[in-house]
Amino acid sequence: MRDDKRIKRKVRRSYIVSTISISLVLFLLGSVGYMLTAALGTAHALRNSVTLSAELDTSLTSEQRTAIEQQITSTEGVTGVEFSAKEEKIQDEEFRRMFASEIENILTENPLRDSYEVHIGALDSEAIAAMADRLGAIDGIVYVAYPASTIEQLHSTINKIIIGLMAFGGALLLISLILLNNTIRLAIFSRRYLINTLKLVGATKGYIMRPFLSTAAKQGIWAGVAASVMFIASLYAL
Repeated sequence: MRDDKRIKRKVRRSYIVSTISISLVLFLLGSVGYMLTAALGTAHALRNSVTLSAELDTSLTSEQRTAIEQQITSTEGVTGVEFSAKEEKIQDEEFRRMFASEIENILTENPLRDSYEVHIGALDSEAIAAMADRLGAIDGIVYVAYPASTIEQLHSTINKIIIGLMAFGGALLLISLILLNNTIRLAIFSRRYLINTLKLVGATKGYIMRPFLSTAAKQGIWAGVAASVMFIASLYAL
């Protein structure tokens, strides 16, 4: 009788420990999935926030600027175009902060150019460079500026983060499956004598498997609820 109680306590303790372990793995898996989703969303937003600055010739008329804007808008990959007047640029606080004194005391006239700020979709570095070349070939556009090195570094960093999170998430998923497998095996081993007895009296596989599957399902539900509570609490705390 004492041996049976001791065995039951060990099985119950191992059941609780394995449930906690599965909860922690599910919590980590959910956290990685959440971070991966956030990283993908951020990557998509950053890639869609790239802007090319098409500087215009100072001798252009308003009709010519309108024609250039239509050409830019019709270019494949362009999602939006905004006109930026040189008068607005020179009043920019960040630009004026670079000078020790008032710009008017240094410059006799505004050296900046009117430009079109061209918003483009999610393109890689080569596609962005090709887009800049196409815009630069339009008559009336002097040159096209964009942060090439920053874009390349951004794409490289985002890809590394996504690959790392996917690899970590895959490892956690594998660990959770191994834990579930070991839990079921432990339950089967602890009831091996009962299983052999049921086999001797002609019990079917489905009848023998039913309690184990039921226990595993309950353990999965409890572990899932505990992981969800920890995950929601972590989000709330953050």
